[in-house]
Formats: sequence, structure tokens, C-alpha cells
Amino acid sequence: MHSTQKKKVAVLRGGPSSEYEVSLKTGASVLKNLPEKYIGIDVLIDKDGVWHIDGFPVDPKNLHLKADVAFIAMHGKYGEDGTVQKILETWHMPFTGSKALASAIGMNKALAKDVFTKHGIKTPRHKLLRKELLTDIKKIAHELYTTFTQPSVVKPATAGSSVGVSLVYSLKDMEAALEKAKEHGDILIEELIKGKEATVGVLEKFRGKDFYSLIPVEIRPRSQSFFDYEAKYSDTAGADEICPGTFSRQETEELERLAVAVHKALGARHYSRTDFMVHPKRGIFALEINTLPGLTAQSLLPKEMIAVGSSYGELLEHLIELALKK
Repeated sequence: MHSTQKKKVAVLRGGPSSEYEVSLKTGASVLKNLPEKYIGIDVLIDKDGVWHIDGFPVDPKNLHLKADVAFIAMHGKYGEDGTVQKILETWHMPFTGSKALASAIGMNKALAKDVFTKHGIKTPRHKLLRKELLTDIKKIAHELYTTFTQPSVVKPATAGSSVGVSLVYSLKDMEAALEKAKEHGDILIEELIKGKEATVGVLEKFRGKDFYSLIPVEIRPRSQSFFDYEAKYSDTAGADEICPGTFSRQETEELERLAVAVHKALGARHYSRTDFMVHPKRGIFALEINTLPGLTAQSLLPKEMIAVGSSYGELLEHLIELALKK
């Protein structure tokens, strides 16, 4: 009896980014949970951007000889900013997630906010500071602290997973925040919106809908006042993720609508996750879009899938099938 051949899935993980470790976890998780019908191939991209299979370097242009589709399990620079997407597009390799352009815009928080604003999606007041202009930190900190809405949030314009993010309540905070964020390049400063934090996943072509919005998750930091890198990736650290979140029916519907609106406005593909702040009086603000949401056991998207009666395995299969259909 002839069995249909299993599709080979190259799982790309690692990469030259500050989120290398998280990406290794996401990749391991994807490989472990791949449905039976696929064969997983572990493609490790080292911190110098060299691709390896089984410990041997491989040329990305030959990936199509080894696999049918690439599953991008990367985060941060290179993996999420359109670089790896461009490489795969060049060699006509089908892959999961957004294409190069939408990835690049999504990764650059300032560009993403311009897109939100253009599409009538509310986002906090913000300002972009170019790294090369940050010569006199003391002076710039004073100027920002006295002229920009306070309290504020200072973050790298193009890093993910809350790397390098600080909350600013004083002039001293502002100096320290600028020093910390500038290690990652350009800086974004935005007004701090007080309220409930929400995150909402969107999945394409799921359950009969072109754009299916998952249930909004509420993120409640336990100690620190926001959801930082530690809180995101450890079981014990600082955040409770409540799924479904304690939002009113009206807020829930609006969050779901906005998540789809952000996904479409950016031209994201297959799936995405958008973070929001829900202010009791001023309404809902879109903070940023994640075009490659984390897929570790602790990650939000797998939790949202379980909340709608689906599973991690089904999510992976769905994304792989979307990529193969292209």
C-alpha cells in the first residue's frame, strides 16, 4: 500500500538577535509538537547568521532540496524584521508568517504606529529618537522629561520581547532609560497609558473566517508595573495571563475588531498578535503588532488556541498548511 509522503518542515530557530535563547525555545517547542503527518528538520541559525542542519553549515538557497516548507520560529532582529523572509522569498521557499515588507514594518514600532494612525487606529502619543543624535543624554533626558507627556515608556524602536524597555516617572529614570534603550538602536518614547493590558491573536482562514480573532488575553503584571522580558518567558516571574480577560463585552468585541484591523492594515500574513492598553475613559490604544508571536509552552498564542477549544498542534498544522497553499 502506497503511503502519501510526509511533508518536511524546516524549523528555523536561533539567529543573530538579543532573543536568540527565546527563539531556541520556540523552535524546540514547534519541533516537539509537530503533528505526526510532518517530518521536522531542525535548522539552527547561529549568532553570526550561519545556517546549520545536524551541525553542518547549509546554504539557505539549498533549503528547498531538504524541506517543503520553512516554519519561522525566530524573534527579534533578522528573524522578525524581514531579513530571513527576504532570503526565503529570494529562493522561492514557502514559509509561515508575514512576508518581508510587513515583517519589517511590524518590527519597527515607529513605522507600525504610522500605519495605525493612517488607518484610524488609536495609538499612544510617541516620538522617535535617532540613535546617532543621542550624544548628550543628560540634555536630551531633561528636554524630553520637561516637554513630553509624563509618565512615559522608553523602548528600543526595533527590539521585541520587551527587551530594553523602561517606565519613566522621574528625570533620573529618563536618563537611565535612554542609556538602556540606545544599546539596541533608535529609541521610541511614548506616553504611558494606564489601564488594562490586552493582547489578541489573529489567525487567517480559520473556522470559516478569513480573519479569525482569538479571545483577548488580559496581562496583569504582579510586581513590576509592566510585562517585561522576564515576565514573558519564565513560569514564575511577574505576570498573570487571564484568558479570557476581564473585559466588558463591548471592550472584547472592540479588541477583536481592532486586532483584525491592525493585522490587515499592516498586511500581516497567516497570524499575528497585537498588544493593546484599555484605558477606562480614553478607550483602546494599539501598542504594537507581533508578526511572529512566541510559541513556547508559556506563550500567549498557544494559550489562546486552547481557550477557543483548539490545540497547539492544530495551530502548527494550520500555519504550515497556509504556507504550503501559497
